[in-house]
Amino acid sequence: MNIKQPRIYLSSQSPRRRELLKQIGVNFEMLLLRSDPRRIVSVDETPIDGENPTDYVQRICQLKARAGWDALNFRNLPPFPVLAADTTVTIDNKIIGKPRDNAHAAEILHMLSGRQHQVLTAVAVSFKDTVEMNLSTTTVTFAKLDDARIHRYLVGNEAHDKAGAYGIQGYAGAFVERIEGSYTGVIGLPLFETVELLKKFGYPIL
Repeated sequence: MNIKQPRIYLSSQSPRRRELLKQIGVNFEMLLLRSDPRRIVSVDETPIDGENPTDYVQRICQLKARAGWDALNFRNLPPFPVLAADTTVTIDNKIIGKPRDNAHAAEILHMLSGRQHQVLTAVAVSFKDTVEMNLSTTTVTFAKLDDARIHRYLVGNEAHDKAGAYGIQGYAGAFVERIEGSYTGVIGLPLFETVELLKKFGYPIL
């Protein structure tokens, strides 16, 4: 399937994902999943009991992509592919989501301190009846973090709204001893996997 005019919709509010798409020259428009009195379009991101992190992140990503396509049709927008992504952090096979508050963020960072964890980012593209998806898995090794260092980090409010309570592209980049996998996947949009998906839909990529 080929796109006559190279454009996609990004079904995400993440400024980091916007910047990464701009980095590789993708022409996109924002597609926010706003609820309407006639229709609820939000995605329930609650894990299913017993669901493993890999299944979880792929399920949520696919739901976001389909919800984006449904929202596009509901608003009668021009039909271009919809790109969605979802990121989760996992350690000991547990899903580590976004922190509720500073106390929860400190708890998460103590859990990650001095250990390896995985960052899973699924990216999906929905177009008509087709949804294609790729998964990026990256292993991140954190330095040992003491209470004072965690406190100084949390003062800056950088931990909020980020899976695992940190952003590798910010101050927390100094916590990382080693990374095995996709740096952009840890930020929230693995560019290699994203490009491979867009190629399947005929989007021209350098």
